[in-house]
Amino acid sequence: MSDLSARSAPLPQPKSRFRDPANESPAFRVGLTVLVLGVLAVLLVAPLVVVFSEALARGWLAAVSSLSNPDAWSAIRLTLIVTAISVPLNAVFGIAAAWAITKFDFTGKAFLITLIDLPFSVSPVVAGLCLVLLFGANSLVGGWLVAHGFPIVFALPGIVLATMFVTFPFVARELIPVMIEQGKDEEEAALTLGASGWRTFMTVTLPNIRWALLYGVLLCNARAMGEFGAVAVVSGKIRGQTATMPITIEMLYNEYLSVAAFSMAALLTLLALLTLALKSFLEWRYADQLAATLRH
Repeated sequence: MSDLSARSAPLPQPKSRFRDPANESPAFRVGLTVLVLGVLAVLLVAPLVVVFSEALARGWLAAVSSLSNPDAWSAIRLTLIVTAISVPLNAVFGIAAAWAITKFDFTGKAFLITLIDLPFSVSPVVAGLCLVLLFGANSLVGGWLVAHGFPIVFALPGIVLATMFVTFPFVARELIPVMIEQGKDEEEAALTLGASGWRTFMTVTLPNIRWALLYGVLLCNARAMGEFGAVAVVSGKIRGQTATMPITIEMLYNEYLSVAAFSMAALLTLLALLTLALKSFLEWRYADQLAATLRH
């Protein structure tokens, strides 16, 4: 009888060697959340508060009057012009690079992807120095261009080239994963039905990549407005002519004009926050279409 009851008794379950990584104690989760929020507050919120508080240290009138200076207007205008030129060009080049990588098989494809990632690994200062060596007045190409009235360095073209080099990967890197996931079946079907290459791109490819393209353009726009290293090398920091907003902020701060420097920094921050707000609004407004695109 005892043997029968021993056999019918449930066997003890061995303890699992693994546990659910998400099943942590409430104290640990609260502590981790507080730590993350604290780091974000120190790295993101605190600098924003300092920038705006210093800009308004002497009131709104002082901040606005510092931005009405001709040199400040020149810096703002130059920054917007450079962004308006470099962002659309980077969008075109990014689409072309992503199309070539995802739609065709050719020798050197991996090398092309590596070249796209090159601006992420090269210092912007080094990139600006390379542009100076290539297009400076003492170089062969740069000397010829200067002699014919088309200077690159210390002029708008050099600033645009430096900005494009730094911001080039953003659009391409957003498009490549999306285009790889979508494949090329739809494009091949459209071409089989008689559509031209341009019509296929406009009616099939572009609607499928529009959200990734938008994200890449927004990131490229924010990076272009705040670029400092490469632009500082090729611009020459000529006040009122080749000084963008970040360069002007540095020059004003070095001259102990803290209100003017932080006022322009606050304006640059507002432009970045506006870009972020636009991105968040589009995500909220077109969330269903974005989810459908990702599922596709």
